[in-house]
Amino acid sequence: MKAVFKTDRGKVRQHNEDNGGIYENASGQRLAIVADGMGGHRAGDVASLMATENIGDRFKESPAIQTAEQAEQWLKSTIDEVNTILFEHAQAEAECEGMGTTVVAAICTDRFATVLNVGDSRGYILNETGFQQLTDDHSLVNELVRQGEISKEDAEHHPMKNVVLRALGTEPSIKIDLMTIMFEEGDKLFLCSDGLSNKVSEAEMKEILLQDVSFEEQAEKLIDLANQYGGEDNITLVIIEFDDVSGRG
Repeated sequence: MKAVFKTDRGKVRQHNEDNGGIYENASGQRLAIVADGMGGHRAGDVASLMATENIGDRFKESPAIQTAEQAEQWLKSTIDEVNTILFEHAQAEAECEGMGTTVVAAICTDRFATVLNVGDSRGYILNETGFQQLTDDHSLVNELVRQGEISKEDAEHHPMKNVVLRALGTEPSIKIDLMTIMFEEGDKLFLCSDGLSNKVSEAEMKEILLQDVSFEEQAEKLIDLANQYGGEDNITLVIIEFDDVSGRG
């Protein structure tokens, strides 16, 4: 399995409030995370770092995951625990009041990938059927699109585009989206924060992910493009792919 994680402050923000990473358990299974923090002062980077480290550290200690049901249950219980940690920290520390973070994460085994989503960071799959978004944005504009009040085109430039309806750590309990997909040799899973998906089109993402260059180069090209288009937000991504059937774990 090949994977790369990359984050960039962008061209405008003073701090990088995104976090994420790629974690491995003893069985060689991978967990990929992208978290986009929010909150007053610098509380956003606290929220995204706490979420990433707490989820990742738990995964490193987890036993082998054999089924999609196990993966989904592990993610659900872990997110519930981490949500409580973040919420209680925000209540206890005045400078962290109101902090929260989006999380898109994926457990990747040798047969499937289980994807979790809270907020508007995104997960995509590139496979033999094409390139498609797996996750649903938990955002105000996406809700307006779903209700037919605005078009997808309107949503791209809506003044409330950055309003997120769900985030880890902002409420005592959290509602998450979970899905499991078959993950086969050559398939690429792509996770990113909205600093990338708001700037780079799906066609451009697909084109770069199909290029015959290293994952590092693909990641650099995607970040460079988001910065070229303005880079107003932090930019974070993970690319993960099965490349060797014999090496599956």
